[in-house]
Amino acid sequence: MKLTVVGCSGSFPSAESACSSYLVEADGFRLLLDMGNGALGELQRHCGLYDLDAIFLSHLHADHCIDMLAYFVARYYRHDGGRADQLPVYGPEGTEQRLTTAYADTPTASSMSEVFDFHTVKPSTFEIGPFTVHTERVRHPVEAYGIRVEHAGKSLTYSGDTGVTEALDELARDTDLFLCEAAFTYGKENIPDLHLNGREAGETAARAGARRLVLTHIPPWTDPQINLAHAREVYDGPVELATPRATYEI
Repeated sequence: MKLTVVGCSGSFPSAESACSSYLVEADGFRLLLDMGNGALGELQRHCGLYDLDAIFLSHLHADHCIDMLAYFVARYYRHDGGRADQLPVYGPEGTEQRLTTAYADTPTASSMSEVFDFHTVKPSTFEIGPFTVHTERVRHPVEAYGIRVEHAGKSLTYSGDTGVTEALDELARDTDLFLCEAAFTYGKENIPDLHLNGREAGETAARAGARRLVLTHIPPWTDPQINLAHAREVYDGPVELATPRATYEI
């Protein structure tokens, strides 16, 4: 598998990065994990507008899904005069309604489903193209899911947004690469069931036995080096910060 960081900023885009969006590729199949603010523009550095094969939305906060509205425009009003084929979109219950409401003026109430084939995510194991994926509900104010993507004996686990939870520990068990949010700063913010701090991300990786930790979803107002240092205090494996356009072979 190849992982490309399309965007990794938390809450809102920074001057350097779009919000959460991660491209996973294997066997010519392209799966996008989340499409937050600014992600669609950055995505075009890595693949064509119509080259995605599926999208997974971890939850429906704007910094993880709002560029789906721009992507709807690109697919519905395609420049050649026709519409793009339906693209599988996996998201929490109510994803189609949320996107339709956010767009505010789609041609019809069912226009989103003309270009997106919506699938409701629940805790389960299923196939997306060549990938076997496992999804688990994580701890966040809205319905939110972490995802483990497996292919050819390797695994990538993406936390989405979450507080500390055993579900994430199990999802990341022995994973080859753990892409984990670390939005909060240890000792500064302490709001249960919202986000992890760098130390908690490191502790989760250690408990899970993850082989590599990449910290992501750090907001522009947070010093990422502090979160990185806190993660290294409790996790002995390789750990680094996600950066836009970084790629990983898994």
